[in-house]
Amino acid sequence: MNSECIFCKIAAGELPSSKVYEDSDTFAFMDIGPVVKGHTLVIPKHHYDPITGTPDDVLHKLITVVKKIAQAQTEGLKADGINITQANGKIAGQIIPHVHFHVIPRFANDRHSWNWIPKKYDTPEEMHQFAGKIKSSLKS
Repeated sequence: MNSECIFCKIAAGELPSSKVYEDSDTFAFMDIGPVVKGHTLVIPKHHYDPITGTPDDVLHKLITVVKKIAQAQTEGLKADGINITQANGKIAGQIIPHVHFHVIPRFANDRHSWNWIPKKYDTPEEMHQFAGKIKSSLKS
């Protein structure tokens, strides 16, 4: 546990939350600033950050819980769709430095927009160059 981390304190029961799910390794609770009502956060109980520093077995457990929450939002809230997001670092929009997933129910009338503005590569070769840089840095 990181004594400075709000999410660690929530998982330990030191700060209040509206708990949705808990097991020995993971904790899911309502986001107090929901993008859409029903917005749920899924965190590991142990402090990890960023995602690249999180053990694979922990990520496996997290994504399994994310799937459970998404299914429960679909059934329990009658969500028309689900957004699942995860950010790393301030520049990516991460506010709390503790790895976490946002599971956000979506409804036809929720009036939320992500404001995603797609861009393009200058050439197919440029795209292949980016792919090559990523591939050459992949680790087993």
